[in-house]
Amino acid sequence: MTSKERIQASVNHRIPDKVPVDFGATPVTGIHVLAVENLRKYFGLSDHPVKVNEPYQMLGEIEDDLAEILGVDTVPVSPKNTIFGFANEGWKEFNAPWGQKVLVPEKFNVTRDDSGNVYMYPQGDTRVAPCAKMPANGYFFDALSRQEPIDHNNLHLEDNLEEFTDISEEDLDYFKKEVDKVYATGKAVVANFGGMALGDIALVPGLDLKHPKGIRDVTEWYMATLMHPDYVAAIFDYETALAIRRLEKIYAVVGDKVDVVYICGTDFGTQTSQFCSEETLLSLYGPYYKKVTGWIHEHTPWKTFKHSCGAVEPFIQDFIGFGFDILNPVQVSATGMEPKHLKHSFGKNITFWGGGVDTQHVLPFGTPEAVEKQVLEHCKIFSENGGFVFNTVHNIQANVPVENIVAMLNAVRIFNGEEKINIS
Repeated sequence: MTSKERIQASVNHRIPDKVPVDFGATPVTGIHVLAVENLRKYFGLSDHPVKVNEPYQMLGEIEDDLAEILGVDTVPVSPKNTIFGFANEGWKEFNAPWGQKVLVPEKFNVTRDDSGNVYMYPQGDTRVAPCAKMPANGYFFDALSRQEPIDHNNLHLEDNLEEFTDISEEDLDYFKKEVDKVYATGKAVVANFGGMALGDIALVPGLDLKHPKGIRDVTEWYMATLMHPDYVAAIFDYETALAIRRLEKIYAVVGDKVDVVYICGTDFGTQTSQFCSEETLLSLYGPYYKKVTGWIHEHTPWKTFKHSCGAVEPFIQDFIGFGFDILNPVQVSATGMEPKHLKHSFGKNITFWGGGVDTQHVLPFGTPEAVEKQVLEHCKIFSENGGFVFNTVHNIQANVPVENIVAMLNAVRIFNGEEKINIS
C-alpha cells in the first residue's frame, strides 16, 4: 500500500498492510524542536538549525529525510498564521533558553527579563502587552491572562468573536497551493483549516489579539460554561455557522485531496475525570459538533479528527455520536483509558490516532526495553481490524532520551515485520 492507502484503510476500519504512522501532521502529534535536532544528530542527517513550525509548543519541522526514517505516512496542511497571529515565513535564527539555535518566523519577536523568562507578543508587536511566557527553565510557552474586568451582567457577544472571520481569497489560494503540493507526495493529507475552536482553551485567551476582550481567562471560561451557558452557546452558534461557510469555500478549491481534517483541540478530560458533565457535553457542545461533522460527511470524503486529552472514556460514545471518526491522543495513562477496554468497547466505530506509548511515564522515564514492550503491546491491541494510526500520546517533548524514541520506532518496525533502523 501507499501511505495514503494505508491511512485510508485504517481510518475506514480495514486492515492495512502495516500499522500507519504519523509524526507532525497536527499540532498535537508533533515533536519538540530539541527532540527533532537530537534525532537528526543520532541518524547522522545534515546539520542545520531546525525550523520551529509551531512556536506555542515549540514543535520542530520534520523534514523529508527524517520523516522517511520515522516511517511517516502523513503530511500536514497548516494555517498560514501561527497561534500568535504572525505567519510562518521569513525565517531567522533564535537562541532558545536551553542552548539550541533554531529557526523561527520573522515576526517571532520576544523579550527576556532579568530572570531569563521569555515573553511572546501578539502578531509580533512588542509595543503591546505580552500574550505568552516561556519560563527560564521551560521548553515552550504558556498563555498569559490578559483578562479585562468582567461585568457578568453586561456581556457582549462580539467581544469573544473578534478572531473569528470569514476566510480571505488570499487564504483560499494558500490552502489550495498547500494541498496541491502535499497531495503530490502520495502520503495522506491531514489538514488543519482553523476556525473551529469551540472552547479550545489554547485559543480562548486570544493569543493573536493585541487587546482581547470578553471572557479570556481560562478559569473564567470554564466557569462561564455553567454561569453563562447561553452566552457560550451563542459564541458556538456563530463560530459553527462561520466554520461551515469557510469549509464550503475551502472544499471548493481543495476538493477530495484531503484525507483527514482536524476539527478542534478542546480538551474534556483531566488525569482522573472530566471537565464537565455529560449533560453539559451533550447540550452545549454536541449540537455544534454535529453541524460541522454533518456538513463534512455530507459533502466530502474527509475523516473528522477530534483531539481531547485526559480521562474521556465516558464521553467516547458521545464523540462517535457527534460524528467524529478519529480520537486523539488516546491518553492511556488516564483513568479508564486502558487500551484493551477502549478497543473492545469503541474500536469498531472510532479510529484511535495515538496511544502508541505513554508520554508521561514510559517514553521519557522508562528504559528502551520498557518502551519497546509497551509499543508492541499497544500496536497489537489497537491495530486489530484496523482503526489505528500510530502516534505517541500527544507531542514528544524536549528531553525524551533519543534512545527511547529510537526504541519506539524500532518496536513499530518489528511489529510491522520490518528491519530495525540501521544507522551504520
